[in-house]
Amino acid sequence: MAKAVAKKKKAKSSKKAAKGKLQPLRRLRRWLLRAALGAAAFFMFLVLLYSVVNPPITHTIWVEQRRLGEVDRMWVPLEEISPVLARSVVAAEDAQFCRHWGFDARAIQAAIAAGGARGGSTISQQVVKNVFLWQGRSWPRKVLETLLTPVVEIVWSKRRILEVYLNVAEMDEGVFGAEAAARKYFGVGPDELSARQAALIAAVLPNPKERSARRPSNFLQRRATQIADGAATIRADGRADCFED
Repeated sequence: MAKAVAKKKKAKSSKKAAKGKLQPLRRLRRWLLRAALGAAAFFMFLVLLYSVVNPPITHTIWVEQRRLGEVDRMWVPLEEISPVLARSVVAAEDAQFCRHWGFDARAIQAAIAAGGARGGSTISQQVVKNVFLWQGRSWPRKVLETLLTPVVEIVWSKRRILEVYLNVAEMDEGVFGAEAAARKYFGVGPDELSARQAALIAAVLPNPKERSARRPSNFLQRRATQIADGAATIRADGRADCFED
């Protein structure tokens, strides 16, 4: 009888010990779940807010402002940006912009086949990265970008996505957005750009710190010619319809 009682006590103490070990794990899981839900709510709030309110600053702009001392930027609505610049940027960066829901499978496959030498990000992905996240290659950022991009595509219109992109993209070192780029490169407003000027600005986008639309290299001039042809093509075949009046 005494042995049976001792065994029961031992079993109870073992259970308590095991329960005590599980408590911190449960607390950690609960904390992680709350943190994840809090982050999701925060990002959802920002996505909804920026669908109607212009982002006051981005992480990239803030970093460049600290590095350079000041940056050149001024927000302008899409209506005040030359349609040829919008078409040129789409032709250069994401020709299927009007036909995908945030990701371009063909572009991703091409990027993988090229061994990462070329980018596969859509304009929607770039907006998510520029507005909500940070630059650089890291798995946490890529996961967040993958989760947020479809949400932005659902909540924002294609015109809004492109409008934000044309105002936050770096187009020269410390120069952000179409208005600042048009005035710096060509001394005109973003609504006065010619097809050639628009194509040159679009050609700069992948590497704005090393390329210049004011002093284009032979490569950049050839690339601008390709972009101008692409801009005319997407206008003719309807791939610009989602962001044009």
